[in-house]
Amino acid sequence: MAKKIWQGLLCLCMVFLLAACAGQDNQQQVPDTTGGGYTAPPMQTSVFDAQAAGGENGVQIDTSHVSQGYVAARGTGDKRLKFQVLFGEVKYNYDLPNDGTPQCYVLQSGSGEYTFRVMQNTTEDKYAEIYSATVSVQLENELVPFLRPNQMVNYTADSDCVAKAAELAAQAGTEAGVVANIYSYIQNNIDYDTQKAETVQAGYLPDPDETLHSGKGICYDYASLAAAMLRSQGIPTKLITGYVQPGELYHAWNMIWLEETGWITVKIEAPAHSWERIDLTFAAGASAAYTGDGTGYTDRLTY
Repeated sequence: MAKKIWQGLLCLCMVFLLAACAGQDNQQQVPDTTGGGYTAPPMQTSVFDAQAAGGENGVQIDTSHVSQGYVAARGTGDKRLKFQVLFGEVKYNYDLPNDGTPQCYVLQSGSGEYTFRVMQNTTEDKYAEIYSATVSVQLENELVPFLRPNQMVNYTADSDCVAKAAELAAQAGTEAGVVANIYSYIQNNIDYDTQKAETVQAGYLPDPDETLHSGKGICYDYASLAAAMLRSQGIPTKLITGYVQPGELYHAWNMIWLEETGWITVKIEAPAHSWERIDLTFAAGASAAYTGDGTGYTDRLTY
């Protein structure tokens, strides 16, 4: 706690110092991003439409919302299921529950021809296709896949993380102010869970509300919570997994898109109409053994 207080005091000192320098040297001053005035657009949702879905062998794929950046599927059976999203040579593999629970998956590769496949476990780690669909996708725009919930960024209008994001956004005057408030909140209220990092199992899916309630998580949890909160307030946000240096550590972080240039922290100025990286796990002071040194990011998967 003492460390976080000192970090907060240091940030305030840096803001005052930057403001003083701007006044003396006629340099750009860090904008005031507080004071209210930000109005979030209607929250975008992701749904499974059973009437629009097609399928067989106990599975269904709903492609009626692909222009909005996602595909939905559900399946039932007594064997494990996988869902594949293929775009040219790019392939994403996901778990699909076999209890009929619908799942939504992001179309991260942009407009073009996608093939969606449901695979069923046969023996050990082998799977066989039981249904597929190929669709030509024309996205409404390049940002829509990153404004909605999906399996990796899972939230609804009733989620507590959405309510907290709305509360923080109401105190901001700009999009950058919303990001700054949410960034600061997560940085100061979520601690890195070292034990979880050492024991997490393959196939783990983050739960933004659980991270919010527990006040702790691993990098995947930080990135999913940030994406859920920001997307719910109309700010396009990617969840990226990949590698950081030194040591080729597997890690997760976010990329955000703003309509106008704005300051997120005294160190981060996000440009307009461009993706900007924010790494909340690193900002929260997690050990370099799990986050690297904040440089040398290599993207692998985008959600």
